Amino acid sequence: MPVHSKMSGGRRAAAVVAAGAGASALAGTAFVAPRLNSSSAPSMHDRTLSAGLVASSAESGSRLSIPALSMAGLAAAAAGASKARRCQASKITKQRQVAVALQARGGDDDTRVCIPLEELRNTDVDKVGGKSASLGEMISQLSDVGVPVPGGFSTTAYAYKEFLDKGGINEFINESLSDETIYTDVNKLMQVGKAVRDKIMDTPFQANFEEELKAQWLRVSGGDEKFTFAVRSSATAEDLPDASFAGQQETYLNVMGYEDMKEKVHLVFASLFTDRAISYRHDRGFEHSKVQLCATCQKMVRSETGAAGVMFSLDTESGFDKVVFVTSAYGLGETVVGGTVNPDEWYVFKPTLAEGKNAIIARTMGSKLIKMVYKAGGGSETIDTSADERQKWSASDAEVTALAEMAVKIEKHYGRPMDIEWARDGDDGKLYIVQARPETVASQKKVGVIEEYKMLEKGSEVVAEGRAVGKRIGAGKVNLLTSIDQMAEFKEGEVLVADMTDPDWEPIMKKASAIITNRGGRTCHAAIIARELGIPAIVGCGDATDKVTKGQEVTVSCAEGDTGFIYNGSLKFEKKVQDLGELPPVGMKIMMNVGNPETAFTFGQLPNEGIGLARLEFVINNAIGVHPKALLNYDSLDADTKAKIDGRMQGYGTPKEFYTQKIVEGVATLAASVYPKRIIVRLSDFKSNEYKSLIGGDQYEPDEENPMIGFRGCGRYTDPFFEECFAMELDAIKKVRGEMGMKNVEIMIPFVRTLDMAKDVNEVLEKNGLKRGEDGIKVNMMAELPSNVFLAEEFLEYFDGFSIGSNDLTQLTLGLDRDSGLVAQYFDERNPAVMKGLEILIKAAKSKGKYVGICGQGPSDHPDLAKWLMDQGIDSVSLNPDSVIPTWQFLGKKD
Repeated sequence: MPVHSKMSGGRRAAAVVAAGAGASALAGTAFVAPRLNSSSAPSMHDRTLSAGLVASSAESGSRLSIPALSMAGLAAAAAGASKARRCQASKITKQRQVAVALQARGGDDDTRVCIPLEELRNTDVDKVGGKSASLGEMISQLSDVGVPVPGGFSTTAYAYKEFLDKGGINEFINESLSDETIYTDVNKLMQVGKAVRDKIMDTPFQANFEEELKAQWLRVSGGDEKFTFAVRSSATAEDLPDASFAGQQETYLNVMGYEDMKEKVHLVFASLFTDRAISYRHDRGFEHSKVQLCATCQKMVRSETGAAGVMFSLDTESGFDKVVFVTSAYGLGETVVGGTVNPDEWYVFKPTLAEGKNAIIARTMGSKLIKMVYKAGGGSETIDTSADERQKWSASDAEVTALAEMAVKIEKHYGRPMDIEWARDGDDGKLYIVQARPETVASQKKVGVIEEYKMLEKGSEVVAEGRAVGKRIGAGKVNLLTSIDQMAEFKEGEVLVADMTDPDWEPIMKKASAIITNRGGRTCHAAIIARELGIPAIVGCGDATDKVTKGQEVTVSCAEGDTGFIYNGSLKFEKKVQDLGELPPVGMKIMMNVGNPETAFTFGQLPNEGIGLARLEFVINNAIGVHPKALLNYDSLDADTKAKIDGRMQGYGTPKEFYTQKIVEGVATLAASVYPKRIIVRLSDFKSNEYKSLIGGDQYEPDEENPMIGFRGCGRYTDPFFEECFAMELDAIKKVRGEMGMKNVEIMIPFVRTLDMAKDVNEVLEKNGLKRGEDGIKVNMMAELPSNVFLAEEFLEYFDGFSIGSNDLTQLTLGLDRDSGLVAQYFDERNPAVMKGLEILIKAAKSKGKYVGICGQGPSDHPDLAKWLMDQGIDSVSLNPDSVIPTWQFLGKKD
């Protein structure tokens, strides 16, 4: 926070701390608004007495230190308030104290026009709007549990109504907005909106309101003209659990001096009638006349030299509620909220966070090309970030963890998922919560109904890609807009493409079949509105406006993970809606095959008993993309290969750390999606040709005639060539189970050809700290070779169970290449020879009292095979996610 302890002429004021709603000023420190001990605010008379007593104590020489104080949030008032300034504010206050004292807090007769934030509670939405009420709630209720919130004050709905009534504005507004044609004609909407806003700005405030606004400014700032405020809108219909008004009205930062504040409050009042706000209220069924606007005047956090962002207490895409999603960028938070920057992102897992474990399960570094900073003389501006800033995380792991803890506390207090804005002060280095509102999209999804979009044909040309928003697919002709002034040119069903959008674009966003932007992250206003409208959006593409042309047919897919793809042409896709209803009981556990961490939170909400197959090579290929040997030998690589690797490992200390940590994040995300149910992670099973396709791979991999039955799986793990590479995988598994506390993670060893291999791989595991049975670790074998069938009982001496890989078992039993179209007609897991092998494996495991499941493709493709396996007594079948519900329903049918 900026230190506002200097008076004009450089003289420092004495430290003054006021109780209740009085001024709090600490010379040279951050300032905090004291928490009220009861749900009712003290009368103005009590507050004045309290302030006077403490001020007297401070001036008589008492020395007060921050640790001795019970405080909530940032300064309710600035340092440097001279005795003359305090007296001036006190005189104004005393003139009204008798009348105000008679008003019951929360009653209909409360005619105050400004109220300190610390006196407000969440029940005061009708008085001061959602934002101010929520801030007051947090200051009064959450300060003692470690949720710091900047103090300040709010204007009231009463003041706003009085302003409209006495100014004669109401009749003009009602008449202007009664014309229904403005809601379908963008040009008319723009004309009417401007006329209403001009009428409001041309009407002066009433005298009693200006008087109280000045008094509150003096109370909080101490009369310091350099004291900075953030002035935000707070609507009485805002931040409701089922409607997001985020960004519908204006926000003003770095507001200095009373006159500047008065002007910004006036602008906030007018912003209730921005084009986007008028359109949004109409579409959501809110009567314009029943929504009042208040101004939240809050102590400014000096994040221009720090960082700021948004966090949600659930995953915004899937609605998965066991994580906190945190975003961050340098400078003031408006760049993240407004979508002008691609921020850094983290996911924090709530269950292990509560246990004090390392709970950050995933992170993505954003480009962070710009940041918003203070402008000299007030206001703000955006500037480019430095190369160093772009290559570093804008928040530390410790800060992300602390923010997630705050989010959990806020969510617990409100009893619902929350959308929270935060800031880190560049002066004191501390974290502050500056807003909190109910999350209104993911948390409102209908329980028990699954909506799934799927591409039916794959495009041959990916025009551009970015961050996917909405898990949907859309298609249409591109309409490339460079300015909001072009809104009238946009037609229903077109794909909106722009450098960025903000809520001003909402009137045409609702007409779009899809939205594409160069800039923005998944928590920006555009993303929030797209989710609420049910429209697929791809944000942060970087160069989409250069890659597409007006009138071009494109398909926009957000249904393939966190990355959204824009394909050339209008491609076929399907939408399925499944109402799960009551699923019948079945005679075995139904697990899932999930390897992509980007889809895990969605699939994890399907009915399931865990993940029966998580392929580690999916994480290595997509999140790392570099051969492990190339990373271990980084220093000896050529410049071109180093440059490719450097582009991927940004934000990670060393090549080895990059490889290990990316595996940690991938496995942890998958494990979190089904926690505490088991997840069986198959360790890397790349063939040599697949390893060769990774960056640097061609320097280390042999040319094999038949890689399918070559140097792969367990044979690699026990070979000196691959020993150090395998050790990095095991180190990642140890970290997920140990530091991160995810004991639901088990491992699976693929392609174990011989009993000697089984023995050797267990020795390698023990050498690397993963001895079977210790700390609950289970080591399973993928039973997929004829030798595994013939020696099933012997192999079980070395493993805790079998996970049957029916794909390789079928091809090796029948002696065919499953990748060859010439013999594809013979590939069938239901062949009697294959089924005999399945039967032997199941019986062997049962006789030893060990686990046996199947994770191959067969049961997903053939429900009758799944039923046969159930009848054989198999413990589980692991299915592709899209097969889970239909197979479950098939198995539950009564004969």
